[in-house]
Order: sequence, then C-alpha cells, then structure tokens
Amino acid sequence: MDERIQTFLKDNSAASMITPRRDGSAHAVRVGVALVDGKIWSSGTQSRARTKHLRRDRRATLFVFEPAGWRWLSLESVVTVLDGPDAPDLNIKLFEVMQGALPQQPRPRHLMWFGQEKTIDEFREAMIEEQRLIYEFEIQRAYGMY
Repeated sequence: MDERIQTFLKDNSAASMITPRRDGSAHAVRVGVALVDGKIWSSGTQSRARTKHLRRDRRATLFVFEPAGWRWLSLESVVTVLDGPDAPDLNIKLFEVMQGALPQQPRPRHLMWFGQEKTIDEFREAMIEEQRLIYEFEIQRAYGMY
C-alpha cells in the first residue's frame, strides 16, 4: 500500500463494501474503514450477509469515498475474517482509531456506540454480545481518483 493510498484512507473512512453472492451478483453495503497498524480494517458481525459471503469467497471490493468531495478509491481485496477470542479487543482498537484516539495519547476512557458513551469494559461487552469481528483487507489492486 503506497503512501498516497494511506493518506487517502487516513482522511476518509466512508466506504462501500461489495462482496459476491453465491450467484455472482454484487452485495453492497456502507461501512466504515480505518488503517490500524498499517492494515485496513472494518467491523462486522457473525450474522451479516457479507460475513457469510466472505466465508465462501474471500474477495471483496472497497469503494472508499470523500463524503463531501469527488475523490474516490477502489480497492480490490482478499479479506481475512478475524473472529477469534481477541475480536472484542480488536474492535476496541479499531474504534479508538475511528474515533480519533492518537497512538501517543493515553487510551481513551470511553468510546461512542450508537450515540452513547461507553466505558471500555461496556464497549467490550457490547462487542461480545453482538458477536463483532474484524474484516482485514489485503489489497490486490487499487485505482481511483484520489
């Protein structure tokens, strides 16, 4: 992933994730993405259609866009579903990045979840209850106007 792509991703977290259905048609949903330790991550759940699609076919395309502009980036990817026992803590890490925590700052005491402030422990519990997991994208091809 080159520096230009990294810069675009740091500035833009709004995306569409497209996965192939069993019949080959496209399933598109809006997601948030972030760079975590140099890797592109997004959050999902065990029961999401896109998770089921990825368990059958690991390919996905991310269409990352500038919400108030014209720039965009398409990332054809292979996805690894991270759903082990550390998934709740991986989600904490992702949402800290998405909500603006900086690595040199102490860990935030709260994270927002559906408009409500949660302690880290409350947030972790919500991740466990919702069976949250992480999608990790390995870029195969990138193109766009970014």
